[in-house]
Amino acid sequence: MSREYNKEVVDVTALINEQDFTKYHWLVLFFCFSILALDGFDTAAIGYVAPALVTEWGISRPALAPVLSAALFGLAFGAMAAGPSADRFGRKNVLIASTLVFAVFSGLTAYASSVPSLSALRFLTGLGLGAAMPNAVTLIAELAPAKRRSFVVNAVYVGFPLGAAAGGFVSAGLIPHYGWQGVFILGGLLPLALLPFMIRHLPESVSYMAAKQYPIEKIRAVLERICHQDLSHVKHCVIGEAAGKGKVEKSALSLILSKPFLVPTLMLWVTYFMGLLIFYLLTNWMPLMMKDAGFTTQKAALLTALFPLGGGIGTLVSGLLMDKYNPGRVLSLVYVLAALFLVAVGQSMDNVSLFAVLIFLAGVMVTGAQASLPALAAPIYPTQGRATGIAWMLGIGRFGGIAGALLGGVLQGMQLPFSQTLALLALPAGIAMLALWTLSVKTGRDATAASALPSLKPAE
Repeated sequence: MSREYNKEVVDVTALINEQDFTKYHWLVLFFCFSILALDGFDTAAIGYVAPALVTEWGISRPALAPVLSAALFGLAFGAMAAGPSADRFGRKNVLIASTLVFAVFSGLTAYASSVPSLSALRFLTGLGLGAAMPNAVTLIAELAPAKRRSFVVNAVYVGFPLGAAAGGFVSAGLIPHYGWQGVFILGGLLPLALLPFMIRHLPESVSYMAAKQYPIEKIRAVLERICHQDLSHVKHCVIGEAAGKGKVEKSALSLILSKPFLVPTLMLWVTYFMGLLIFYLLTNWMPLMMKDAGFTTQKAALLTALFPLGGGIGTLVSGLLMDKYNPGRVLSLVYVLAALFLVAVGQSMDNVSLFAVLIFLAGVMVTGAQASLPALAAPIYPTQGRATGIAWMLGIGRFGGIAGALLGGVLQGMQLPFSQTLALLALPAGIAMLALWTLSVKTGRDATAASALPSLKPAE
């Protein structure tokens, strides 16, 4: 049943939540999905080209650790800077700027000629990559109706593992003909081609515009495309979480670390840290570990690509389950299954077919759970801190990716068998499961979350 609104005042949160998923939503989803796919492609590319770099430059594998971790430092700092920037300057503006940054520096990476220059360019690329992801996720989360939000955000986030998987298939085809440089040139050209369309057609978040008191004409223009209603009579827009309240004086970072949000924030940080430790250790080092096991460079890239590819299915299924059940408990169960499959992969090296299937299934669990965390985080925070909450989760978590890349180098130096490396990764999966369970206890999906976090109560 449609809600009756005052003719001059509209609660944009309530209005959006009442809508079905429209063609305009699909357009926004397409742009956000594409950005995350390009993000995943570029982030994972260095792992796929690592064997070619070792051969062409004649360097040791541990020497690649700074290169593999450089982008992750950029991702961390880019995300942590982008959240507060987006809460101040807008989701769309920061998303476009960050896409331009990673496009330019990805293309320049093809001209690196040494480990230091390659590391520097990967760091600069990472700044843009890290800033793009949280803003794409925040934008779609604020425009999607609540009844489908987890699935929609996860559908966008599927772009990242699919882009990372595509990097493996593209690298296998490009490197033999164009060298490792071709991978980065393509990684720069694709986002540059997308940018003009984003500038013209991508909207700003309605909730953000209402919170920042944008001109009513700009807010109405987006709302009318979402709702297919004539809103020319509307003179003022509010957001449900702020209706009837005074202006919030806290900074976005202070807000997400304040008492009502502290435990959820810390648990999200721990979970994302552990998940990325697993993901980046495997995507960065698995091609080299597989080559040691006797696979060709091409086959190692293809098998490694199965790991993030499985995340696409896991993310969509997790999103559906999260919209129906307690999302924290859904993801904690997924991490239990992830630990079991990681151990199983290491025990199946002698059977290539089974090995490939188990890599795919491990990716379904690990990447699916990881990609679902922004959908879990988005409704926890109010508009004035949402981009910062998601971005700092991603940024702090990126240090887990850095730890994974560096730990992979240490394990390579220790010459641990592949099976033992995978068994060790069951430990961070277990820690992530415990953090998510704690989060689910602290902030239940409905009554518990509304009680613990008053700003999440729906507007009356």
